[in-house]
Amino acid sequence: MKAPGRGRAAVTLKDLAAELGIHVSTVSRVLHSETDVARGAASTETAQRVRELAKSRGYSPDPHATSLRTRRTRAIGVIVPRLSDLVLATMYEGVEEAAAESNHSTFVMNSHDDLDEQRRKAEIMLARRVDGLILGDVHAGSNLVDDLTARHVPFVLMNRRYPGFPSSTCDDTAGGRLVADHLWDLGHRSVAILAGEPYASTGVDRTAGFVERWHELGGEVPGDRILYCRFDTEGGRKAGDELLALKGDVPTAVFAVNDFAAIGAMGAFRAAGLVVGQDIAVVGFNDTSLAAQLPIPLTSVRSPMVEIGRTAVGMLRRVMNGEDVASVRHAPELVVRESSESAGVSARRHVPTG
Repeated sequence: MKAPGRGRAAVTLKDLAAELGIHVSTVSRVLHSETDVARGAASTETAQRVRELAKSRGYSPDPHATSLRTRRTRAIGVIVPRLSDLVLATMYEGVEEAAAESNHSTFVMNSHDDLDEQRRKAEIMLARRVDGLILGDVHAGSNLVDDLTARHVPFVLMNRRYPGFPSSTCDDTAGGRLVADHLWDLGHRSVAILAGEPYASTGVDRTAGFVERWHELGGEVPGDRILYCRFDTEGGRKAGDELLALKGDVPTAVFAVNDFAAIGAMGAFRAAGLVVGQDIAVVGFNDTSLAAQLPIPLTSVRSPMVEIGRTAVGMLRRVMNGEDVASVRHAPELVVRESSESAGVSARRHVPTG
């Protein structure tokens, strides 16, 4: 009878090598290589025999021994503004999926979009000897990416881009152009943009794409109709109130560069007596799971959030292997719903009074 917690002895590399009649170093290189033929350590046929035997015998590598041998922990650190943000949480799902498939572990920390916190969290992760970093919170003008490069730390960017560094993002500029085409085709000519934070490439690129396309179509977006705001419902509500307080007619359509900002703005418009989808069109970005479930479903640009996270892992693995990696821009898709599809534009918009 076996003692509690005891089983048969674990299969070792030496056991596999003896059974196959080859050197233990060959078995080790085959099983610990990420390439099909173990970088020349064995023929394709031998490599296949090694892997098949390891699988049939239930061989499992010792992660501690692997770390000592390769100087890698197979751990990836991920820094995001807030994991409570549904967009970043969905991207992180993709990160976890792809990391698990390549036998990597991940852990995530929040920076709250604060530059000092970004640096502090990066140092904590590096102290834990992660193999590389995925940064989902890079700021325009930040010197963190330059510092990490100077220290030869492998990293890639996710969600936001930064010129000169590999990133996995939505093609945000193309997404903004899709919204401009949609609203122009519906007959809108008076529009406003809730542009997000000026340090985030997501808002900057989405706004730029919209404005560029709007000008190409023959329209104009006055400077006071581009309002910066936080990427949440509170920020959108505040920006919506500011828009309504401007002199002149209320625009017939509003593009918010984030779904949650769009939801906040819709609340401001409703409180002012405007009916979203009839009196004023609203379009968001990311197509989060909430967009279709709102009382007035929100038209939004769908960003492939899970795939953005999965791609970031693949890119990071290549960076860790010393490869040159190009940025990936994932194609967006406009999903039209009630918040924009029936908003009329024949009447000039005024905030109801009385």
